[in-house]
Formats: sequence, C-alpha cells, structure tokens
Amino acid sequence: MVIDDDPSHLKLYSWIIQRGGFKALAALVGSDSVQYPETRDVDVIALDYRLASTLNAEQIAVELQQLFPDVPIIVLSELPWMPLDMAPYAKGFVSKGEPQQLLETLSQITGHPLPRKA
Repeated sequence: MVIDDDPSHLKLYSWIIQRGGFKALAALVGSDSVQYPETRDVDVIALDYRLASTLNAEQIAVELQQLFPDVPIIVLSELPWMPLDMAPYAKGFVSKGEPQQLLETLSQITGHPLPRKA
C-alpha cells in the first residue's frame, strides 16, 4: 500500500510498484484522515513522510500499527536519511526519486523477486 497526500504521487508510485511486479493499493491522506482501501491484504506499506495535512507521518504510523500490526512500513521522503521520529516504526527508508531502490526494498522485505529486465 502506498500512502501519500498527493494524488499524482500516489499514481506514480502505484505505477512504479506495479511495473516491478507487485500489486499496489493507494491510500490518500486528506486534511485530517487517511482513506484506506477496504482490503487488509497488505504485505508492505510505503508511507510518505512530509504531508500537507493536520496528520503527520508519525501519527499515521501509529495508526497503521493498530490497523496492520504485522505489516512493515517503508518511509518515502525527499530527505537523504531516515527521519528520527520514524525510526521506531519503519523497517526501511527510500529516498523519493529512487524507483529502483523502492523496488529492491520491496523485494527484500517481501521475498518476492523482481522481474528480469529485458
């Protein structure tokens, strides 16, 4: 599942994840809530760090741990490092703009191999 406050980023990251051979679900962050998909069949959550919302990524991570207690969280950010406030919640960190790193991280966490390049 990809969680972001920008619909265009949700679309882009969902496309990248699908091109990598994974199923992608999108969850849009609104001004004060997250529109989660109805399914709870989620292997990994990619959470945007900087959000234009009254909610911050740490608050959402706490909520995710209640809704999806066994699902690892990956933080997506334009920052070059894992934000300290997210370290207790996240299994991984990927800088935005690094689609191959995102796919490799998803592959490593899920154990699903990436498709071979033609």
